[in-house]
Amino acid sequence: MKYRRLGACGLKVSELCLGTMTFGHTTDETESEAIVNGAIDAGVTFFDTANTYADGASECILGKALAGRRKDVVLATKFFNPFGPGPNDSGVSRHAIYRAVTDSLKRLGTDYIDLYYVHHVDTQVKPEETLRALDDLVRGGLVRYVACSNYPAWRLCDSLWTSASGNLERYVAYQGQYNLVVRDLEEEVVPLCLEKGVGLVAWGPLAGGFLTGKYQPGDRTRPGTRSEAGWVWQSNSFAANADDILRTLLEVAAEESRSATQVALRFILGRPGVASVVAGARTHEQFSDSLHASGWELSRDSYTRLEEVSRPTLRYPASFEANTHERRDNAVRT
Repeated sequence: MKYRRLGACGLKVSELCLGTMTFGHTTDETESEAIVNGAIDAGVTFFDTANTYADGASECILGKALAGRRKDVVLATKFFNPFGPGPNDSGVSRHAIYRAVTDSLKRLGTDYIDLYYVHHVDTQVKPEETLRALDDLVRGGLVRYVACSNYPAWRLCDSLWTSASGNLERYVAYQGQYNLVVRDLEEEVVPLCLEKGVGLVAWGPLAGGFLTGKYQPGDRTRPGTRSEAGWVWQSNSFAANADDILRTLLEVAAEESRSATQVALRFILGRPGVASVVAGARTHEQFSDSLHASGWELSRDSYTRLEEVSRPTLRYPASFEANTHERRDNAVRT
């Protein structure tokens, strides 16, 4: 297992992060514990959950599985989604944050959270309120680092400025959907993270199972999979040429003597700024496949083929300004 620095902060994480959304949902406690144990045995130190995954069961199961090994891992959880029926039982207000962190700490069976994510955008709360509350949590020892997920670039930039101007804790990481068929982050979010030293953590690196080899070009639903139940299926975000991308992935996997899962994960791990990919699994066998994405590199030809077939079309203003550096260079007369 390889370990990478999380952006500009001093924290290092395993390049594979175990995502536990399935724990307590499609994966029972016994199987969940086996997945965690297998991950730790393979060198995984980064674990990801959220306060509302399986109505809190994911945090409970993960906390039990990590008992006795808590100090050896980086534990991340998130908050935003409703955790009660009241008008203040969701969002990123100071009130909601303190309630959410208290409940998460109890379910996880720990007295601190290593990486605490704002899960979604809350348009009803000013960034100053959220960041001040998160700063207090860090100063109080309940949280070590703070991060955000699913923010547009302008909102992330505004939050970073708010932290800098107010001497508040800043977001050290950004978790966003990033895979071969959804590379939208590359237009604005990735350049911002690279410029500001924010570590990228990719969720959905297998596109909800679409890139695991279970599907063939043209397939969108397979019996016995999450696609059949319509659970966490993001096909509305897929690139228009998703089938061409999948076809190339399957070809490259065969040529590399790797599974489609391993190649898809390896590709995202090769993108600039990516610190880790969140790989979830329903079974220990599935996650064992993902573990083999670590410790090797795609050949240059394979990487190039995947990059080219999945390269997103730039939108304005990026499309209009893409070659301005060439204009400047060509203007020089020697």
